[in-house]
Amino acid sequence: MSAMTVPKPTRAPLPPRIRRPSPLGVVVVLIVSGLLVHGWMQGAAVRPDSLASGVFRLGEFLDDAVPPDVNRIGPILRALLVTVEMALLGTIIGVVLSLPLAVLAARNTTPHLSLYALSRAVITVSRTIPDLVWGLIFVIAVGLGPEAGVLAIAVDVMGFCGRFFAESIEDIDPGRIEGLRALGAPRLGVLAGGVIPACLPSFVTTSMFALESSARSSVVLGLVGAGGIGIELATSMTLLRYDEAATIILAILAVVVVFERISSAIRRRVLGRTEV
Repeated sequence: MSAMTVPKPTRAPLPPRIRRPSPLGVVVVLIVSGLLVHGWMQGAAVRPDSLASGVFRLGEFLDDAVPPDVNRIGPILRALLVTVEMALLGTIIGVVLSLPLAVLAARNTTPHLSLYALSRAVITVSRTIPDLVWGLIFVIAVGLGPEAGVLAIAVDVMGFCGRFFAESIEDIDPGRIEGLRALGAPRLGVLAGGVIPACLPSFVTTSMFALESSARSSVVLGLVGAGGIGIELATSMTLLRYDEAATIILAILAVVVVFERISSAIRRRVLGRTEV
């Protein structure tokens, strides 16, 4: 009778070892470490003594800001309405402009490589320059007021949505476009019958995120003269009317929360329809 063979225990695979960093990686780590050390020590130093004194000054601010002053609630609400209109109008203009830009910036729908490079450059410039800088540029171009804010938001949204719209177009099934082209559909027919329906949920969710961002940006743009509630807030803070500033801050908070709630509800509704 042959003896039973006992199977040898299998060894667990060894965990992957950390790879030795490349020379470029070492250089990047050294540069980042140097910037952190320099920023902590000199450039953007955060000192415990300033934090300690800042806590007391913050307490003084809160003491002056509570209770909020509602004597100027009428002008504040009118300025807040202008801010909401700036965010809505700027977002709509930016989304509309970003649609053809995204078609040109997607590899599977662009008519020519030169248009692809040009549209990508426009998107990069629009996204790289902060909206606050765009606000300053348009204040110089068209003067003080909400018009400069609307244009700044539109350019910022165009860069934001243009990039994500283009990536969404590039991620669709290639067979969808090739099938329509094989049937003889023109370029606009391919876009209307294949690209837009496939990317519409992504377009909607991205636009809602842009709207949330625009609601916050429209407040900051008012600080540089682009109209809206930001001017009221800057004036109240400059004149040390902290109780009035508290009213403005609460009004801004309410508007931003409403924008976020509406945006979240629309995204859930769109995503729920696509999953059914």
